[in-house]
Amino acid sequence: MKILILGGIKEAASLAGKLVAEGHDVTSSLAGRTKEPKPIKGKVRIGGFGGINGLVEYIKTNDIELLIDCTHPFARQISANAIEASKLANIKLEIHSRAPWEKQPNDLWLEVNTLEEARENIPKNACILLALGRQYIDLFKTRKDVFFLVRMVDQPEHALPLSNHKLLLGKPSSNWRDEKRVLEENTITHIVCRNSGGTGAYAKIEAARNMQIPVIMISR
Repeated sequence: MKILILGGIKEAASLAGKLVAEGHDVTSSLAGRTKEPKPIKGKVRIGGFGGINGLVEYIKTNDIELLIDCTHPFARQISANAIEASKLANIKLEIHSRAPWEKQPNDLWLEVNTLEEARENIPKNACILLALGRQYIDLFKTRKDVFFLVRMVDQPEHALPLSNHKLLLGKPSSNWRDEKRVLEENTITHIVCRNSGGTGAYAKIEAARNMQIPVIMISR
């Protein structure tokens, strides 16, 4: 089959490899937020489609037979577009959504529904690991009383809007002891993150549990 995977997460790359090994013609579509993504089996396209109509046009032009949504759980717009585009193009849509993390007995979570709620619930003079995508950072610039440790895969093109911050380049470790070291070295008192699920970014949650650091968790 000719398959289009809306990807960008670890699970999508694994799925592409599996489908290519089965003999399918697979194209993975990435948003392009990471400058040098890891190699993915099959074909890769980078960038948006231009909304629902653009996605429909791509599907029809390339004779796509199956659309798979394996995007980040918080990528709501592209997931909504995938549903509408599959209907308009009259092809099957499979949704592969990873399960959210579940709060464990020793976790100190404050669960909120929005980024704004997360920002307002940060205590004064806190030292925060801000584990969010670069597109969400601007919202926190009003908290001039807070220190932010911001981790990014790539060097940002423009200076971050935060008045009191440190930039840490690189991906999070999968080892909670490494994440604990980062939290200790930067005297982190709280973590702000989204309930993304999966294993790739869970180590910081394990480290916070071990250190009894509160996590302001933005729910699905």
